[in-house]
Amino acid sequence: MMQQPGRLIGLGVGPGDPELITVKALRLLRESPVVAYFVAKGKKGNAFGIIEAHLQDAQTLLPLVYPVTTEALPAPLSYEQVISDFYDAAGEQLAAHLDAGRDVAVICEGDPFFYGSYMYLHDRLAERYEAEVVPGVCSMLGGASVLGAPLVYRNQSLSVLSGVLPHEDLKRRLADADAAVIMKLGRNFPKVRLVLEELGLAERALYVERATMANQKIVPLDQVEPMSSPYFSLIIVPGERWQG
Repeated sequence: MMQQPGRLIGLGVGPGDPELITVKALRLLRESPVVAYFVAKGKKGNAFGIIEAHLQDAQTLLPLVYPVTTEALPAPLSYEQVISDFYDAAGEQLAAHLDAGRDVAVICEGDPFFYGSYMYLHDRLAERYEAEVVPGVCSMLGGASVLGAPLVYRNQSLSVLSGVLPHEDLKRRLADADAAVIMKLGRNFPKVRLVLEELGLAERALYVERATMANQKIVPLDQVEPMSSPYFSLIIVPGERWQG
């Protein structure tokens, strides 16, 4: 009799505050024999910190250690190829547990399908194994809540933009937006702030680092040190207030 494969479970664990994990995610986390999590070399990882207190001794931990994060790579290596190979290898690590009949919960900060690393494993494995994804509170909603900034009123549309976009692309998309969230700041912050200033949106824009985490920091946009903006930072340009 063939072994029944395990389930692949993508668990959104929220933006940082440990209390923002859902009841369903917490139940599946505790029930999973294998818990996998992405982490940078030498770090514990934000997602792991959120769920660490809920783990049990019998669970197997599977850290998936990024080979690179933001550092430059020597030629002929490319970030895209190195990270793609990493996801291939991580997928096979998970497959070994799934083939042995063990459910694997992959924890993901925020939401698994909203810029979440889990999605790259899902793309590789979901056709081969039963997969379940539990949504989580994503960082932009955590950011809006701590900033006290309603995102969109009535019929307004929201644009979610990557700070990695080239200057002119970012400017065009922001100019067309009723409201916007700009993510992936880091070293892109000076460019993003300049675009906001050029569009006359800097006064409306709100900046937060590590929203809902213990080390959360809210700073006026014009006082942010350009080269100190971390990856876990975002800018919200709320929709124009509607007096309903």
